[in-house]
Amino acid sequence: MKLVLFAVPLLVFAVSPAFADDVMSGYYGNTVVSTGGALEAHTHYRADHSFDVSASMLGMSRSFKGTWALDGKGNVCRTFVGDQPPGMTSPNCAPVAAHKVGESWTVTKDGKTRNFTLAAGVN
Repeated sequence: MKLVLFAVPLLVFAVSPAFADDVMSGYYGNTVVSTGGALEAHTHYRADHSFDVSASMLGMSRSFKGTWALDGKGNVCRTFVGDQPPGMTSPNCAPVAAHKVGESWTVTKDGKTRNFTLAAGVN
């Protein structure tokens, strides 16, 4: 589950002017799929500032939920309600920028690479 620490918080993207008013608007009703190593995570952000994430690794699955807020400094901060990913702080803040459905990107942090895709719908 240590990879959850890397998969859940990272949303490092390129900013698009089309989403300048609401950087998160492309995420509502869609799924951020994060893969790499043995972990896959599906994160859903909602306009009401709630989110949930399902992570699976080596045949085990875990679900987490909470609320999110933009901090005015280019970060999305997630506060977990109930269980939270092992070793992760709450709130957990990470850089965020707009994305459109179908876009994919790669993020490398601490020598670990994760692939992200914004997929249509909630899956």
